[in-house]
Amino acid sequence: MLPWFQTDQFPLYLAPMAGVTDLVFRRICKELGADVMVTEFVSAEGIMQADHRTRSYTEFDEEQRPVGVQLFGADGPRMAEAANKIIDWKAPDFIDINFGCPVKKVVSKNGGSNLLRDCPVLTQVAGSIVRGVGHRVPVTAKIRIGWDATSVNAPHVCRLLEDCGVRAIAVHGRTRAQGYSGEADWEVIGECAAAVSIPVIGNGDLASGADVALRKATTPVRGAMIGRAAMQHPWIFQETKHYLATGAHPEPVPAEEKWRFMLRHVRLAIEWGRYGKERTTIQSMRSRLMAYSKGLPGGKHLRSRFATIESVAQIEDLAAEHLAWMAERHLQPA
Repeated sequence: MLPWFQTDQFPLYLAPMAGVTDLVFRRICKELGADVMVTEFVSAEGIMQADHRTRSYTEFDEEQRPVGVQLFGADGPRMAEAANKIIDWKAPDFIDINFGCPVKKVVSKNGGSNLLRDCPVLTQVAGSIVRGVGHRVPVTAKIRIGWDATSVNAPHVCRLLEDCGVRAIAVHGRTRAQGYSGEADWEVIGECAAAVSIPVIGNGDLASGADVALRKATTPVRGAMIGRAAMQHPWIFQETKHYLATGAHPEPVPAEEKWRFMLRHVRLAIEWGRYGKERTTIQSMRSRLMAYSKGLPGGKHLRSRFATIESVAQIEDLAAEHLAWMAERHLQPA
């Protein structure tokens, strides 16, 4: 049993999201109550070719543990080699295999969710990695419930992965064809959890502590994975733990705290340097700032301002202006 599932724990995972769950965002979410981290997915071929940019995706802080590095690809032996290189570099707590990504550029290379419609290759990939890393670290996987509505096969895939030696599986309750539209099918997620003896982590449409509590009570999942809701509101992890412990929602996060968070995230990203200097870093984070503004009064106006922002000073000025505007009108976040 993986340590974070022992003693009846119900871990909250931060879902891996390309361009979102970088080192800085994971650091912040860990502080806000996320239990288990998974990096943005990395290309096994990029690792094998010693691509510096690809390797940078494997970075994490020691404080983020337990943390796994997620790999995608379709060549099992090459992926096993890549996994061992990552273990040598960073010693993550686990290696995660991406069998769920719906993005065309990944699927076109026979990676991600494309392998859900080629179970022999999927099992070859999973088995090769499990055997390749041996007892160095456990191997987990993330899947979707199927390729499309006519081929929902996640319970079968989960049994295959368990037979390969995979130690836990995160199941996103949508098909590849759905992308992120429609509703997550938690009935299928529950069937996956019932089909195997290893932990299944449920993922999809978890936007509050009440959502997580409902799925914990009505399915046999052993943990929850939160993605898009954390992009807008990373406090969801501590709020979920509060709800699971008390059955009550905590008070809304004050606007002042949201602005402090936004400024801290931007400053940490600039200090890290992955996206360049101040101007290019803030340009790359505009969509993130827009997401954080949801729930704040006047959010539509804020998002239009964030679309052109280029400096920390501009964000500081906008924060002061917005908080003064709220105070004049005695407004609070939704």
